[in-house]
Amino acid sequence: MNILVLNCGSSSVKYQLVEMGTETVLARGLAERIGLNGSRVKHDANNQQIVIEKVMPDHVHAVDLILSLLTDPKHGVIESIEAIDAVGHRVVHGGEYFISSTLITEEVMKTLNDCIPLAPLHNPANIMGINAILKVLPKVPQVGVFDTAFHQTMPKESFLYAIPYEYYEKYRIRKYGFHGTSHRYVAQRAAALLGKPAEEVNLITAHLGNGASITAIRQGKSYDHSLGYTPLAGLVMGTRCGDIDPAIPLVLIRELGIDSEEVDSILNKKSGMLGLSGVSSDMRDLQQKADAGDMRCQLALSVYCHTVKRFIGSYMAVLGHVDALVFTAGIGENSNFVREHSVEGLENWGFHLDKEKNEGIRGKEAEISLPDSSVKIFVIPTNEELVIARDTKEIVGK
Repeated sequence: MNILVLNCGSSSVKYQLVEMGTETVLARGLAERIGLNGSRVKHDANNQQIVIEKVMPDHVHAVDLILSLLTDPKHGVIESIEAIDAVGHRVVHGGEYFISSTLITEEVMKTLNDCIPLAPLHNPANIMGINAILKVLPKVPQVGVFDTAFHQTMPKESFLYAIPYEYYEKYRIRKYGFHGTSHRYVAQRAAALLGKPAEEVNLITAHLGNGASITAIRQGKSYDHSLGYTPLAGLVMGTRCGDIDPAIPLVLIRELGIDSEEVDSILNKKSGMLGLSGVSSDMRDLQQKADAGDMRCQLALSVYCHTVKRFIGSYMAVLGHVDALVFTAGIGENSNFVREHSVEGLENWGFHLDKEKNEGIRGKEAEISLPDSSVKIFVIPTNEELVIARDTKEIVGK
């Protein structure tokens, strides 16, 4: 079975074609600048990467070009589009409607449109990708895999905010959580590395990238999570502020004479590591400048690691017992500095980092804790596309 995995943004489509017998990625790529000047597709297959520059006015044209590359006599990996058995989509927000991945139907599409107010920047693009496949491959089944679904197991004490309850009832204002597909994948891998069934392990999983989140996992299920109603809460991120005093936006409006949209832009695009350092949102740039003595970059790194450590500690308290801590995503998989300083001082809680092992790990799966560490510490590269492909195979095969 061949599964096409799509992750559609407002002007981009990431894709993979996965052969599910061996879970081999046959081809992967990125269509970018859709609807803009300079649109192109980067296509990687048969140990070769090519770049095709072509006008793509919309997602239908982008999907059509992707399919033509997959079936191209020279650069393709399948003879015809009939070799694609199903399509799996990353969908950012499923609200409280979807607790697991689901087959896309007309009714599901109506519900996805109802969820647009919860993710106005993401869900419309996801829907465009589904509609593009409907036009180009109308008979091929499609499956939606939701970022929020994994976190629907959180209890009310974890997801409710202490605001008037009717706002939850009327406007569904609550913590939803994100990066769920990533947290689910690394949790399953961690359980396998521990040699235990997933439902028997308590974990703290740290997805640290430009966007970042931490999840407390109790007996294999999401119990608490750092992101909230939107992906703005929780940890310090590349350009997002994370947790701040809720009165700060009101102060900014009053003192700067700006409106809510400008405040939204400041907190989402000009804060986080970029705002603290005044230099960059990229951890690699900040580390380089911090090593050269830049005090603002050193401060940004300290605040970042302190926040990660604070969430680790709070989730230790929530879970009571933790089998393992997992680092994943771009920063979690590659920054030995962040990993070391995020667990520094937690030795009395059972976290014993092997600094030598930690120093040498970049982007590969490894245990980086000492043998006497009661809490195992893992680096596990995430693989959200494989989760989407597996879910799609399971649902379509029913």
